[in-house]
Amino acid sequence: MDFAFIITIFLIGFIGSYISGMLGIGGSIIKYPMLLYIPPLFGLAAFSAHEVSGISAVQVFFATIGGVWAYRKGGYLNKQLILYMGASILIGSFIGGFGSKAMSEEGINVIYGVLALIAAVMMFIPKKGIDDIPLDQVTFNKWLAAVLALIVGVGSGIVGAAGAFLLVPIMLVVLKIPTRMTIASSLAITFISSIGATVGKITTGQVDYYPALIMVIASLIASPLGAMAGKKMNTKILQIILAVLILATAVKIWLDIL
Repeated sequence: MDFAFIITIFLIGFIGSYISGMLGIGGSIIKYPMLLYIPPLFGLAAFSAHEVSGISAVQVFFATIGGVWAYRKGGYLNKQLILYMGASILIGSFIGGFGSKAMSEEGINVIYGVLALIAAVMMFIPKKGIDDIPLDQVTFNKWLAAVLALIVGVGSGIVGAAGAFLLVPIMLVVLKIPTRMTIASSLAITFISSIGATVGKITTGQVDYYPALIMVIASLIASPLGAMAGKKMNTKILQIILAVLILATAVKIWLDIL
């Protein structure tokens, strides 16, 4: 690996992980297309969809650790939500991560595009009054949360994306969880999800370890910084940024597929 390649991969990891910590997503929604398209633009080695999804799975594991650590105080982590959705998404992501070896690159990209499109539509649905609920009075349908997390887990395990870009709109729109609690709890659930996806990718030989290591180092630096910034931002602005990012990624992936 030459110096330009190392710097490029580090910056992709840093930007993605900063946004990850700020918005409560694993960062793959940004890093997946960046890893796929940016290195070839600079004349550097191109990754396949399988390699990108493998690197993303490992990197998300470390990015979410940093984010959860930054949110550990203040009552933002809903333990029941994390337990129900985390257990379900872990099972689903392992199934998806292990089964993805048999899929074509185009199949992986199509699943990613479908998930991103669903998430984008959900993010533009009005979310009135959810941030008026005190954090210690938040309630939700536990079995609905578990079933939705299982479905997200299977799809996200295939892509190596940990599924937070779908979990966040589900929590906000379907379960009516306040924005900052959604962001913090989503990072914890995504960490659990990434265990299954990472094990699935590693055991089937889909991880390029040197780029993954560079991304991990960038994640551990950038994710806590992003979480600190997210705590200070207006919740409406956080929702808008996430919605725009998910929509832009969905459009880009579908343009390439079609």
